[in-house]
Amino acid sequence: MKALIVVDYQNDFVCGSLGFDKAKELEEPIEKKIQSYLANGDMVVFTKDCHDPEKYADTQEGKLLPIPHCTDDNGSAIYGRIAQYCHEENTVTKDRFGSEDLCARLSFYPGIEEIEIVGVVGSICVMTNAVLLKTNFPEVKITVDAECVASPDESMNNKALDIMENLQINVINRDQN
Repeated sequence: MKALIVVDYQNDFVCGSLGFDKAKELEEPIEKKIQSYLANGDMVVFTKDCHDPEKYADTQEGKLLPIPHCTDDNGSAIYGRIAQYCHEENTVTKDRFGSEDLCARLSFYPGIEEIEIVGVVGSICVMTNAVLLKTNFPEVKITVDAECVASPDESMNNKALDIMENLQINVINRDQN
């Protein structure tokens, strides 16, 4: 069995307070990947960033990134056509970059042979979850599809991909030019 993890492909990261053009371009390739996984009977899991609007400014993240995001139903919602594949039973909410709950959920499926990660932001939440998954599942192949990952700063996205490759995370579809 394989598992596809769709990290934080939410309105606020695509078209909202932290949105960026490249994130919008991911919709079609992510949807094709989801459809392929589902057609093969594999698992698709979503992470959703969710913050308390009254407490966000007092958190370390809120102090270092003082742009409220994912603090209401609209901003936290999965973006566009991808939303139709996201349901309560295949979603892990988180209030930080990485999700220990995601690792715990996947540990209930000992037959997972590969975990593939797509979504945003590549240099923050995608990378953090990839490292957590590699740490918790050291013998499972962890793959990041560079064509389905983006960051507002392309140079940071490339640095994140470099770091993940250095940590023995399989990065595919990477344009090396």
